[in-house]
Amino acid sequence: MSKISAIAVGVAVVLIVGGIALQRGFAADNAPMPQEGQAAPTFTLPNQEGTPVDLASYKGKWVVLYFYPKDMTTGCTIEAHNFQRDLDKYKALNAVILGVSVDTVDSHKQFCTKDSLTFTLLADPDKKVVQEYGSLGNFGPMVIAMRNTFLIGPDGKIVKVWTKVDPNVHSDAVLAVLSGLENRG
Repeated sequence: MSKISAIAVGVAVVLIVGGIALQRGFAADNAPMPQEGQAAPTFTLPNQEGTPVDLASYKGKWVVLYFYPKDMTTGCTIEAHNFQRDLDKYKALNAVILGVSVDTVDSHKQFCTKDSLTFTLLADPDKKVVQEYGSLGNFGPMVIAMRNTFLIGPDGKIVKVWTKVDPNVHSDAVLAVLSGLENRG
């Protein structure tokens, strides 16, 4: 094999492996992901207005805590629009939506303004909460939140966990589970 062919094969392998890593995202150094039945790890993070939001303040409500990679990107915008579209359905089920990414307060504010989002986005640029929920990942050189969602019950316990969600249909899936739980109780 010539030197040029060997280099070409090496580059092809790097591109293939890199492409797989970009599609899947590598898990970063996370705490174990909280599981169904466990108490949801508590936290306080600033919202898109810079106001601290404490998870404990939602006791008595269902909380859809969703982690997403990046403000104003295609998949994240689709997912946010779908949650926004269904916001009245969540409110009717005594549920709130909390979106979390490693973006800044300013980035969240721009995202909410640009896309008319009225639910709460929480900024975790220090990556502490994302990591505590086992949702920190890498996308190439960027450290991001992986697309995972935790449904937290009114008692503060995790009722359902979704990992690697499809942003196109995720809100529908969450509503289906939440509606079923509400109808049982």
